[in-house]
Amino acid sequence: MKFDDVLKKRRSIRAYDSTKPVTREQMDKMLEAAMLAPSACNSRPWEFIAITKREILDEIARIHPYAQMCNSATAAIVVVGIPQEGMPEGYWSQDCGAATQAILLSAVDQGLGGCWCGVYPREERMKEFYELFKIEKPKVPFCVIAIGTPSEDPAPRGFFEETKVTYID
Repeated sequence: MKFDDVLKKRRSIRAYDSTKPVTREQMDKMLEAAMLAPSACNSRPWEFIAITKREILDEIARIHPYAQMCNSATAAIVVVGIPQEGMPEGYWSQDCGAATQAILLSAVDQGLGGCWCGVYPREERMKEFYELFKIEKPKVPFCVIAIGTPSEDPAPRGFFEETKVTYID
């Protein structure tokens, strides 16, 4: 798929065909895309938890109020940030955001869909993810991405708005 097509096709998918599993090869390709994302000082302050186990997907839907789509998704990826001493403070979250977008675009390129559900900085959500996945501080559960074969095709929401751009020539 051409890059512009991938960008324009990406949507937040909230309904999936639960009979079509996401393969290990597809997961690896999304995770490779994530690890190719830029990061401050090439610090790569991330880890990923790749999930296809139905019970865990259902548990994510139970503990995260906006991740109900995990009930029909056949996979999910939890992005875990790793704040690092000696690195500029706060950039890990930007780096994890770039990795998350790379996962979402790779999913579309493979005929899949995804939905980014924030965990960080909501303490009540983070607490549940720390416990479920046994994440140890200083690591931080950043987000969960539901993934699967879409069973919906939502209309586009974004578009180019020149009024939101200041050109300095």
